[in-house]
Amino acid sequence: MCQAKYVFITLPDGGIVNDPVLLRLEERFWLSLADSDVGLWAKALAVNSDFDVTIGEVDVSPLQIQGPRSKDVMVELFGETILEVPYYHISEGLELEGMHVVVSWTGYTSELGYEIYLHDATKNGTKLWNTVLEAGAPHGLEVIGPCHIRRIEGGILAFGCDIWYDTNPFEVDMGYAWMVDLDQEADFVGKEALKRVKAERPKRKLVGLEIEGPDVGTYIDNEMIDVFPVFRGGEQLGTVTSACYSPRLETNIGYAMLPIAFAEPLGQEFEVETQHGRFRGVTARKPFIDPAKEIPKQ
Repeated sequence: MCQAKYVFITLPDGGIVNDPVLLRLEERFWLSLADSDVGLWAKALAVNSDFDVTIGEVDVSPLQIQGPRSKDVMVELFGETILEVPYYHISEGLELEGMHVVVSWTGYTSELGYEIYLHDATKNGTKLWNTVLEAGAPHGLEVIGPCHIRRIEGGILAFGCDIWYDTNPFEVDMGYAWMVDLDQEADFVGKEALKRVKAERPKRKLVGLEIEGPDVGTYIDNEMIDVFPVFRGGEQLGTVTSACYSPRLETNIGYAMLPIAFAEPLGQEFEVETQHGRFRGVTARKPFIDPAKEIPKQ
């Protein structure tokens, strides 16, 4: 079985173009992308390089099955052998009701979960959808979009708000050596800039924040239509990039991008302007739940 890995694609200044899951299949690589124009970025790189390469998008679409009972649904679909796929690995060349699929033990929820990548998706998308719904019915499967409460609780960032072209891996606390390998011999776009960022230390940092006051919603329900400003002493110091009410923690939580002098140590107090007014916010550890990320590996 082949491996999957969460990666960054970076700009010349070290900013983040995208944060896909890189899937290593036996004869090729796929990038399971966050929403962005990274295809245009790749085409631009190809035009200005000496590589003989064609940039295109394959007719493959992903479907996520996430949650504590996702293994039950996967066994219903593929049989017990699907449980042999290790965490963040891939099983290629599977057949499901005549459809060619790839399965990975990955997800965007901080929960146990899998993703099914469907070949010939234009032709078979509806068939896969209905097949999964039928298999999941006995296990209480429901159709939802990304569960932003769980991804915020679990420390998963969203491209376009928590990370963007003007943020770099060190600012979002993901400059791990296995993710940003600055010692490798191979070059990559942004390598020299990230070396400077690491040497000089980032000037700001994304931290967890607990926010008092009324329920701020679930981030994607149109209640958080913009960032929440963060103040101290009447001066705006930064912004809350994602926030939600966590039923599990019974409080509002989110991520705040703050100047490094105010991001450390944890436990610092601020005022956060939500849609309900200004309320006390306190910096906290992220992930808020399951910091060792054991839940997705069950």
